[in-house]
Amino acid sequence: MPQNPIERQIERIKQELRNLGPMRPGSITRQYRQPRERKRPFYQISYTHRMRGHSEYVRPEHLATLKKETATFKHFKRLVGQWIDLSLKTSRLRIRQTPLKTPRQT
Repeated sequence: MPQNPIERQIERIKQELRNLGPMRPGSITRQYRQPRERKRPFYQISYTHRMRGHSEYVRPEHLATLKKETATFKHFKRLVGQWIDLSLKTSRLRIRQTPLKTPRQT
């Protein structure tokens, strides 16, 4: 069981990560086949994976599911960022609390 508040926060984040459902990166935008008249709208999802950009057409019946999955991915990224921040704090505290070794005097 974690003893300090930072370790407890990290455990809470790990638990949240375990409970996340399906996810995917990307942002969903509304486009128009006739942009000047703003007619014939459609949706597409754009994302970067392995340093390559991708765009895909989104069928209307999949829009709600994809919005939920992209929101879950954004939440995942936020949690991972928090975990990294807390891990850095823990590491800094551990380093500060470790006594310095002085060279042997002969």
